[in-house]
Amino acid sequence: MGIADDAVQVRAQGWRTLAAMHGLIDSALEKALQAGHDLSVVEYTVLDALSRQDGWHMRMQQLARAAALSGSATTRLVSRLEDRKLLSRFLCQEDRRGIYTELTDQGWTLLTQARPTHDEVLARTLAEAGRTPELAPLVDALQHLPADARPLTATP
Repeated sequence: MGIADDAVQVRAQGWRTLAAMHGLIDSALEKALQAGHDLSVVEYTVLDALSRQDGWHMRMQQLARAAALSGSATTRLVSRLEDRKLLSRFLCQEDRRGIYTELTDQGWTLLTQARPTHDEVLARTLAEAGRTPELAPLVDALQHLPADARPLTATP
């Protein structure tokens, strides 16, 4: 095996490690958020992303990026959350083609109730993963990310 092949193997192993970590976290969060708050991880992600915006609203494309969903999947998700009265949509005043999404009071309340569950499960799951030799370096790297890293919702 040559140097180039070794580099491919290192990247592939890194990706498998990242995928394993994501699976552990996603599964733990899904169980806890569903059981305690009737929210999926992606629903929580959308509510959380909206709460972190100035003016507490986002364009649908930004929301799709934050939730790592396609445009059509984001539209379906927003419709479900809108039916539950957790968020609302409205036309952008500057660009009538644009649609903004924002949290409702009910959305804020549910997010406020769910956030401690999310944070506790995330901390516990990362601590457990840190005791797994294959995952420990990734957990360590996550704990040393700069506090001012750009959020996923930022426009590139």
